[in-house]
Amino acid sequence: MSDTLAVQVGNKGRVVVPASIRARHGWQEGSTLVALDTDLGVLLASRDAVERIVRSRLSGHDLLADLLDDRRREAALDSTSADGGA
Repeated sequence: MSDTLAVQVGNKGRVVVPASIRARHGWQEGSTLVALDTDLGVLLASRDAVERIVRSRLSGHDLLADLLDDRRREAALDSTSADGGA
């Protein structure tokens, strides 16, 4: 599964993705990829792969409940500061 291949940043910041990696992922000339900047480096992936990553990280989360909880905390802090901290 892993190819560890050196690549160089070329003219205009271009990086050539080795053929073996392109073939394994089905990337062809003109494929749109997403560059995700992480603490460890840059992850290069197809849009579909990024969507799968996001969906897996969000699975089991109730986003609406999370947003409402955040808003309630903010409102409580606003109320406390408006009362002078009393």
